[in-house]
Amino acid sequence: MFRLFFLCCLSIGIAHAAPANADDDDLEALINQSLVVSEISQMGQRVGNQASELVVNAMGFLGVPYKRGGTEATGFDCSGFVRAMYENTLGLVLPHNAKAQAAVTQTIDKDELQPGDLVFFNTLRRAFSHVGIYIGEGRFIHSPRAGGEVRIENMSDSYWRKRFNGARRVSASTLHNSSDSAIR
Repeated sequence: MFRLFFLCCLSIGIAHAAPANADDDDLEALINQSLVVSEISQMGQRVGNQASELVVNAMGFLGVPYKRGGTEATGFDCSGFVRAMYENTLGLVLPHNAKAQAAVTQTIDKDELQPGDLVFFNTLRRAFSHVGIYIGEGRFIHSPRAGGEVRIENMSDSYWRKRFNGARRVSASTLHNSSDSAIR
């Protein structure tokens, strides 16, 4: 029995020590490529999950009144709403100003929008004067104006379509997380 075991182990060792041929190299390359694709897929799922969490969290504030300078559940202005959602959900701190939020985020094309991206509008006759969070299917959530409340709008509505300024993606590499006291 011991001899049989020893011979099996020896043959496995010899087979493993044999020089690799082209088929083995192809197989190894395929396995490595599959691992990379799997890692990318998992990263995409994590990003997707974070965006979903951000959107779900934002929807929990539907109906909260607009409050100039507001950054809490008692009331938000547009940039305060975006800032609070990103900080509370993802730990990322954005400035409390729509134009400044545009400046620290990555420009993307409108057709690249994904849930969690930021959408900017010219509502006060100046660029980037309003911001909301894209939630998918051409819609965004925002805190609109005095007398309004957090709500969902369709970007294809005439008012928003005419005032659209651009889309941005929040990148953790350009921001700091909320535990970084230097940015508070």
